[in-house]
Amino acid sequence: MAQSSIEWTEMTWNPTTGCNKISAGCKFCYAEVMTKRLEAMGIEKYKDGFKVRTHEDALLTPFTWKSPKVVFVNSMSDLFHKDIPLEFIKRVFRTMNECPQHTFQVLTKRSDILLKYHKELNWTHNIWMGVSVEDSRVTHRIDDLRKTNAKTKFLSCEPLIGPLPQMNLENIDWVIVGGESGRTPRKMDEDWVLDIQDQCSKSKVAFFFKQWGGTNKKKAGRELNGKVYDEMPVVEHFEKMEF
Repeated sequence: MAQSSIEWTEMTWNPTTGCNKISAGCKFCYAEVMTKRLEAMGIEKYKDGFKVRTHEDALLTPFTWKSPKVVFVNSMSDLFHKDIPLEFIKRVFRTMNECPQHTFQVLTKRSDILLKYHKELNWTHNIWMGVSVEDSRVTHRIDDLRKTNAKTKFLSCEPLIGPLPQMNLENIDWVIVGGESGRTPRKMDEDWVLDIQDQCSKSKVAFFFKQWGGTNKKKAGRELNGKVYDEMPVVEHFEKMEF
């Protein structure tokens, strides 16, 4: 567990670590870079580098938090990676089910596995399920997400590396957009962002603009047309959360 600088969450929780690249959005994976640093520091959890691992002891961590939290699950992995057993995924869900005071944000690029497993999982209201959609080549992930039993569904269009025109936002509650950062980030076009914001507005979907990105993301900032968009989904459980 760690406090997070990610604008749309409060903290991270990693019952699994490790992953591998499967689409263009993975090219400059921050989790892989961070894992190398943590491994070099001798952190036991990352002793196997970016190899997929499950962490039994981490399953108890949310029970120790004294106040309600908003939690990004597996910032250093993908819960629906093919090498993570369904039984362990169920145990992660059981922890989330038994901690209704917290909101858990789960994000995957492996929507096919999510769709395969979703009926096996208990989707309580405090579990928000999202898929990464970096460009038009992976919009099928939205359709997969829509078919699941998740109560709150969201898209993370980050890093946005191409336009996403005419998305089907039916039953989608939230869209996050952000540009790539790092040493050699791919450029995000302002028109792509404005189009997504317009789609969200027309579909009455909460829109969150995370960052322009670039080599100096702090300098580039988060304003779009002179405004900061921090919209969040309005759901039953959300009213109980403290930010």
